[in-house]
Amino acid sequence: MMMTKLPHRGVLEIQGEDKASFLQGLISNDVTQVTPEQAIYATLLSPQGRYLYDFFIMEKGGSYFLDAEAARLLDLVKRLSLYKLRSAVTLIPRHDLNVYALWGENIAAALDLKTERGNAHSDVYMDPRLVELGARQMAEYPPTGFEQVPFEAYDLHRLMWGIPEGGADIIPDKSTLLESGMDELNAISWTKGCYIGQELTTRSKFVGQVRKRLLPVKIEGPSPDFGAEIFLGETAVGSMRTHRDGYGLALLRLEHIKIDGEGETPLQCNGIILRPYRPEWMKGAD
Repeated sequence: MMMTKLPHRGVLEIQGEDKASFLQGLISNDVTQVTPEQAIYATLLSPQGRYLYDFFIMEKGGSYFLDAEAARLLDLVKRLSLYKLRSAVTLIPRHDLNVYALWGENIAAALDLKTERGNAHSDVYMDPRLVELGARQMAEYPPTGFEQVPFEAYDLHRLMWGIPEGGADIIPDKSTLLESGMDELNAISWTKGCYIGQELTTRSKFVGQVRKRLLPVKIEGPSPDFGAEIFLGETAVGSMRTHRDGYGLALLRLEHIKIDGEGETPLQCNGIILRPYRPEWMKGAD
Protein backbone atom coordinates (compact mmCIF):
# COMPACT_ATOMS: atom_id res chain seq x y z
CA MET A 1 0.00 0.00 0.00
CA MET A 2 1.26 3.43 -0.97
CA MET A 3 1.21 6.98 0.35
CA THR A 4 2.14 10.33 -1.10
CA LYS A 5 1.86 13.93 0.02
CA LEU A 6 -0.31 16.08 -2.25
CA PRO A 7 1.61 19.37 -2.31
CA HIS A 8 -0.99 21.11 -4.49
CA ARG A 9 -3.70 20.69 -1.83
CA GLY A 10 -4.20 22.71 1.37
CA VAL A 11 -6.60 22.71 4.32
CA LEU A 12 -9.22 25.22 5.45
CA GLU A 13 -10.99 24.83 8.79
CA ILE A 14 -14.51 26.23 9.20
CA GLN A 15 -15.74 26.73 12.75
CA GLY A 16 -18.98 28.12 14.16
CA GLU A 17 -22.57 27.17 14.86
CA ASP A 18 -23.75 28.38 11.44
CA LYS A 19 -21.17 26.46 9.42
CA ALA A 20 -23.67 23.98 7.92
CA SER A 21 -26.34 26.52 6.95
CA PHE A 22 -23.62 28.86 5.64
CA LEU A 23 -22.18 26.28 3.24
CA GLN A 24 -25.50 24.69 2.30
CA GLY A 25 -26.63 27.66 0.24
CA LEU A 26 -23.28 27.98 -1.52
CA ILE A 27 -21.94 24.59 -2.61
CA SER A 28 -23.08 21.96 -5.10
CA ASN A 29 -23.35 19.05 -2.67
CA ASP A 30 -25.41 18.48 0.47
CA VAL A 31 -23.36 19.50 3.50
CA THR A 32 -25.92 17.95 5.85
CA GLN A 33 -24.48 14.59 4.77
CA VAL A 34 -21.15 15.44 6.41
CA THR A 35 -20.58 13.69 9.75
CA PRO A 36 -17.48 12.39 11.56
CA GLU A 37 -18.19 9.12 9.68
CA GLN A 38 -18.92 10.62 6.23
CA ALA A 39 -16.97 13.02 4.01
CA ILE A 40 -18.22 14.58 0.77
CA TYR A 41 -16.80 16.12 -2.40
CA ALA A 42 -18.28 19.44 -3.55
CA THR A 43 -17.70 22.55 -5.63
CA LEU A 44 -18.31 26.28 -5.43
CA LEU A 45 -19.56 27.80 -8.69
CA SER A 46 -19.91 31.26 -10.13
CA PRO A 47 -23.43 32.72 -10.42
CA GLN A 48 -23.20 31.75 -14.12
CA GLY A 49 -22.69 28.09 -13.18
CA ARG A 50 -18.98 27.91 -14.01
CA TYR A 51 -16.52 26.01 -11.84
CA LEU A 52 -14.54 28.07 -9.32
CA TYR A 53 -13.27 25.71 -6.60
CA ASP A 54 -13.55 22.06 -5.60
CA PHE A 55 -12.93 20.58 -2.16
CA PHE A 56 -13.45 17.59 0.10
CA ILE A 57 -15.26 18.24 3.39
CA MET A 58 -14.89 16.18 6.54
CA GLU A 59 -15.96 16.86 10.13
CA LYS A 60 -13.75 16.53 13.17
CA GLY A 61 -14.03 18.02 16.64
CA GLY A 62 -17.05 20.13 15.72
CA SER A 63 -15.30 21.81 12.76
CA TYR A 64 -15.41 21.23 9.03
CA PHE A 65 -12.07 20.67 7.32
CA LEU A 66 -11.82 21.40 3.60
CA ASP A 67 -9.14 19.81 1.42
CA ALA A 68 -8.83 22.42 -1.36
CA GLU A 69 -6.40 23.73 -3.96
CA ALA A 70 -3.41 25.13 -2.05
CA ALA A 71 -2.44 27.83 -4.53
CA ARG A 72 -5.90 29.38 -4.32
CA LEU A 73 -6.76 28.64 -0.69
CA LEU A 74 -6.67 32.30 0.36
CA ASP A 75 -8.76 33.20 -2.68
CA LEU A 76 -11.31 30.63 -1.52
CA VAL A 77 -11.32 32.25 1.93
CA LYS A 78 -11.96 35.66 0.35
CA ARG A 79 -14.76 34.29 -1.82
CA LEU A 80 -16.48 32.57 1.10
CA SER A 81 -16.06 35.70 3.23
CA LEU A 82 -18.19 37.63 0.73
CA TYR A 83 -21.16 35.47 1.76
CA LYS A 84 -20.58 35.41 5.52
CA LEU A 85 -22.74 38.44 6.36
CA ARG A 86 -23.84 37.80 9.96
CA SER A 87 -23.28 34.04 9.89
CA ALA A 88 -21.49 32.73 12.97
CA VAL A 89 -18.58 31.12 11.11
CA THR A 90 -14.81 31.48 11.24
CA LEU A 91 -12.53 30.58 8.33
CA ILE A 92 -9.04 29.44 9.33
CA PRO A 93 -6.37 28.39 6.79
CA ARG A 94 -4.55 25.47 8.38
CA HIS A 95 -1.05 25.74 7.02
CA ASP A 96 0.09 23.25 9.67
CA LEU A 97 -1.88 20.44 8.04
CA ASN A 98 -0.98 18.49 4.92
CA VAL A 99 -3.05 16.36 2.57
CA TYR A 100 -1.99 12.78 1.87
CA ALA A 101 -3.28 10.20 -0.59
CA LEU A 102 -3.23 6.53 0.42
CA TRP A 103 -4.05 3.76 -2.01
CA GLY A 104 -3.47 0.15 -2.94
CA GLU A 105 -5.08 -3.24 -2.44
CA ASN A 106 -7.14 -3.54 0.77
CA ILE A 107 -6.52 0.10 1.68
CA ALA A 108 -9.93 0.47 3.33
CA ALA A 109 -9.37 -2.47 5.66
CA ALA A 110 -5.87 -1.23 6.50
CA LEU A 111 -7.36 2.09 7.61
CA ASP A 112 -10.34 0.52 9.40
CA LEU A 113 -12.71 2.07 6.84
CA LYS A 114 -15.60 0.63 4.86
CA THR A 115 -15.08 0.29 1.12
CA GLU A 116 -17.62 3.04 0.48
CA ARG A 117 -17.19 6.49 -1.02
CA GLY A 118 -16.58 9.06 1.72
CA ASN A 119 -16.55 6.67 4.69
CA ALA A 120 -14.50 8.44 7.38
CA HIS A 121 -13.09 8.40 10.87
CA SER A 122 -10.68 10.69 12.68
CA ASP A 123 -8.79 12.55 9.92
CA VAL A 124 -8.90 9.91 7.17
CA TYR A 125 -11.64 9.07 4.66
CA MET A 126 -12.26 7.09 1.50
CA ASP A 127 -12.22 9.29 -1.57
CA PRO A 128 -15.83 10.41 -2.10
CA ARG A 129 -15.36 10.42 -5.88
CA LEU A 130 -14.28 6.83 -6.46
CA VAL A 131 -13.21 4.11 -4.04
CA GLU A 132 -10.57 2.89 -6.50
CA LEU A 133 -8.68 6.13 -5.86
CA GLY A 134 -8.14 5.02 -2.26
CA ALA A 135 -8.25 7.30 0.78
CA ARG A 136 -7.21 10.82 1.75
CA GLN A 137 -5.94 12.20 5.03
CA MET A 138 -5.52 15.71 6.46
CA ALA A 139 -2.79 15.57 9.08
CA GLU A 140 0.33 17.30 10.32
CA TYR A 141 2.57 14.31 9.68
CA PRO A 142 2.43 11.46 7.17
CA PRO A 143 0.87 8.18 8.27
CA THR A 144 3.18 5.30 9.10
CA GLY A 145 3.22 1.80 7.69
CA PHE A 146 2.89 2.80 4.03
CA GLU A 147 5.35 2.82 1.17
CA GLN A 148 6.10 6.48 0.47
CA VAL A 149 6.08 7.12 -3.28
CA PRO A 150 6.54 10.27 -5.40
CA PHE A 151 3.56 12.46 -6.24
CA GLU A 152 3.91 11.40 -9.88
CA ALA A 153 2.81 7.84 -8.98
CA TYR A 154 -0.50 9.03 -7.57
CA ASP A 155 -0.97 11.50 -10.43
CA LEU A 156 -0.66 8.63 -12.92
CA HIS A 157 -3.06 6.55 -10.82
CA ARG A 158 -5.81 9.19 -11.01
CA LEU A 159 -5.19 9.84 -14.73
CA MET A 160 -5.53 6.14 -15.57
CA TRP A 161 -8.92 6.23 -13.85
CA GLY A 162 -9.85 9.37 -15.81
CA ILE A 163 -10.28 11.59 -12.75
CA PRO A 164 -9.94 15.36 -13.41
CA GLU A 165 -7.92 17.64 -11.15
CA GLY A 166 -9.63 20.81 -10.01
CA GLY A 167 -7.84 23.96 -11.15
CA ALA A 168 -6.03 22.11 -13.97
CA ASP A 169 -8.33 19.80 -15.94
CA ILE A 170 -11.33 21.68 -14.52
CA ILE A 171 -10.60 25.31 -15.33
CA PRO A 172 -11.86 28.13 -13.07
CA ASP A 173 -14.47 30.45 -14.61
CA LYS A 174 -14.65 28.26 -17.71
CA SER A 175 -15.48 24.60 -17.04
CA THR A 176 -18.93 23.28 -16.14
CA LEU A 177 -19.62 20.43 -13.76
CA LEU A 178 -21.29 18.04 -16.17
CA GLU A 179 -18.67 18.32 -18.88
CA SER A 180 -16.15 17.49 -16.14
CA GLY A 181 -18.02 14.36 -15.01
CA MET A 182 -18.74 15.81 -11.56
CA ASP A 183 -22.22 14.29 -11.38
CA GLU A 184 -20.82 10.75 -11.59
CA LEU A 185 -17.97 11.72 -9.27
CA ASN A 186 -20.44 12.48 -6.48
CA ALA A 187 -19.97 16.28 -6.35
CA ILE A 188 -23.61 17.28 -6.94
CA SER A 189 -26.81 16.84 -4.97
CA TRP A 190 -29.95 17.07 -7.12
CA THR A 191 -32.26 17.23 -4.08
CA LYS A 192 -30.65 19.70 -1.64
CA GLY A 193 -32.24 22.91 -2.90
CA CYS A 194 -30.72 26.13 -4.18
CA TYR A 195 -27.02 26.94 -4.37
CA ILE A 196 -24.91 29.36 -6.39
CA GLY A 197 -24.82 28.35 -10.07
CA GLN A 198 -27.53 25.71 -9.70
CA GLU A 199 -29.65 26.90 -12.62
CA LEU A 200 -27.14 26.15 -15.38
CA THR A 201 -26.12 22.85 -13.80
CA THR A 202 -29.72 21.64 -13.47
CA ARG A 203 -30.68 22.78 -16.96
CA SER A 204 -27.68 21.01 -18.47
CA LYS A 205 -28.65 17.82 -16.65
CA PHE A 206 -32.30 17.68 -17.59
CA VAL A 207 -32.24 19.34 -21.01
CA GLY A 208 -29.20 17.40 -22.17
CA GLN A 209 -26.98 20.32 -23.15
CA VAL A 210 -23.64 18.59 -22.47
CA ARG A 211 -21.81 18.67 -25.79
CA LYS A 212 -18.24 18.35 -24.51
CA ARG A 213 -16.75 15.97 -21.99
CA LEU A 214 -13.44 15.37 -20.26
CA LEU A 215 -12.33 11.91 -21.33
CA PRO A 216 -9.22 9.88 -20.50
CA VAL A 217 -6.94 9.15 -23.43
CA LYS A 218 -4.06 6.80 -24.06
CA ILE A 219 -1.18 8.63 -25.69
CA GLU A 220 0.86 6.88 -28.36
CA GLY A 221 4.06 8.91 -28.42
CA PRO A 222 5.33 11.96 -26.52
CA SER A 223 2.73 13.82 -24.50
CA PRO A 224 1.17 16.89 -26.17
CA ASP A 225 1.32 20.28 -24.49
CA PHE A 226 -1.47 21.33 -22.17
CA GLY A 227 -4.14 23.08 -24.23
CA ALA A 228 -2.91 21.69 -27.57
CA GLU A 229 -5.70 21.33 -30.13
CA ILE A 230 -6.92 17.82 -30.96
CA PHE A 231 -8.16 16.76 -34.40
CA LEU A 232 -10.22 14.00 -35.99
CA GLY A 233 -8.98 14.20 -39.55
CA GLU A 234 -9.20 17.89 -40.42
CA THR A 235 -11.85 18.65 -37.78
CA ALA A 236 -10.87 20.22 -34.46
CA VAL A 237 -12.62 18.20 -31.76
CA GLY A 238 -11.08 19.32 -28.46
CA SER A 239 -7.99 20.20 -26.46
CA MET A 240 -5.48 18.47 -24.21
CA ARG A 241 -5.49 18.75 -20.44
CA THR A 242 -3.06 17.13 -17.95
CA HIS A 243 -1.05 14.03 -18.82
CA ARG A 244 1.63 11.69 -17.53
CA ASP A 245 3.42 8.57 -18.77
CA GLY A 246 1.13 7.71 -21.67
CA TYR A 247 -2.18 8.71 -20.06
CA GLY A 248 -4.01 12.01 -20.04
CA LEU A 249 -7.30 13.83 -20.07
CA ALA A 250 -8.78 15.75 -22.98
CA LEU A 251 -11.88 17.91 -23.37
CA LEU A 252 -13.61 16.46 -26.45
CA ARG A 253 -16.75 17.27 -28.42
CA LEU A 254 -18.96 14.21 -28.00
CA GLU A 255 -20.56 14.40 -31.45
CA HIS A 256 -17.25 13.34 -32.97
CA ILE A 257 -16.26 10.65 -30.46
CA LYS A 258 -17.16 6.96 -30.49
CA ILE A 259 -15.73 4.93 -27.63
CA ASP A 260 -15.95 1.52 -26.05
CA GLY A 261 -13.68 -0.06 -23.47
CA GLU A 262 -10.67 0.11 -25.79
CA GLY A 263 -11.33 3.33 -27.70
CA GLU A 264 -12.67 3.40 -31.23
CA THR A 265 -11.77 6.93 -32.31
CA PRO A 266 -8.05 7.53 -32.85
CA LEU A 267 -7.38 11.26 -32.66
CA GLN A 268 -4.31 13.32 -33.49
CA CYS A 269 -2.61 16.11 -31.58
CA ASN A 270 0.55 17.56 -33.10
CA GLY A 271 1.08 14.28 -34.96
CA ILE A 272 0.58 12.20 -31.79
CA ILE A 273 -2.15 9.53 -31.67
CA LEU A 274 -4.67 9.77 -28.81
CA ARG A 275 -7.15 6.98 -28.09
CA PRO A 276 -10.06 7.98 -25.80
CA TYR A 277 -11.54 5.32 -23.55
CA ARG A 278 -14.28 5.05 -20.95
CA PRO A 279 -13.42 3.86 -17.41
CA GLU A 280 -15.94 1.77 -15.49
CA TRP A 281 -17.38 4.67 -13.48
CA MET A 282 -18.14 6.83 -16.52
CA LYS A 283 -21.62 6.53 -18.01
CA GLY A 284 -22.32 9.82 -19.77
CA ALA A 285 -19.74 9.75 -22.53
CA ASP A 286 -21.73 8.19 -25.40
